[in-house]
Amino acid sequence: MSDILLHGYYRSTASYRVRIALNLKGLPYRQQSHHLRKGEQKAPAYRALNPQAMVPALEIDGAVLTQSLAICDYLDERQPDPPLLPSDPILRAKVRAFAQVIACDIHPIQNLRILDRLRDAGLDNTAVKLWAATVIEDGFDACAAMIADQPGPYCFGSQVTLADLFLVPQLVNARRFGADLRWPRLLDIERACLALPAFADAAPECQPDAE
Repeated sequence: MSDILLHGYYRSTASYRVRIALNLKGLPYRQQSHHLRKGEQKAPAYRALNPQAMVPALEIDGAVLTQSLAICDYLDERQPDPPLLPSDPILRAKVRAFAQVIACDIHPIQNLRILDRLRDAGLDNTAVKLWAATVIEDGFDACAAMIADQPGPYCFGSQVTLADLFLVPQLVNARRFGADLRWPRLLDIERACLALPAFADAAPECQPDAE
């Protein structure tokens, strides 16, 4: 593989997902930080890479890829071992569904852009934090139910999957916003994942731009 450059931010959960995937695949990469609260992701040079002005963006194999789910899918196809998706088609669909609950339904409506718009609309910080916590709690209630019949130690058995890559970063946000951590199974999965170097090394506090 050619040189890999990850454009991200240490606190970005979407960037966190991609860091885990790269680590699991054993792919060395460099990082370029874009401070989200300072608006660095809106700079023209970065917009030329990612028109959404969001992180992450991954420069790899002569291309620029955006959206963490698409990036993880590409990495899984480009470097199949270890796989991020099960071979069974039904289980594979369930893993994707779990990841999409987080990527499509939880994260987008509690991320920085939405919270800033709530503040602009007149909500104080307490109300904004409650909004984020409620969104996360509702989503994780569904996630916990979706894997209630699955064995551990990870979301879908003994193999780390895309579901775990999305779960662990979102739990960081859950704590940040004071969500009620009422999901013992999800917390057990988090502990199992963080025992793996690929997850531990990708944690926000371990990144070169951590504040």
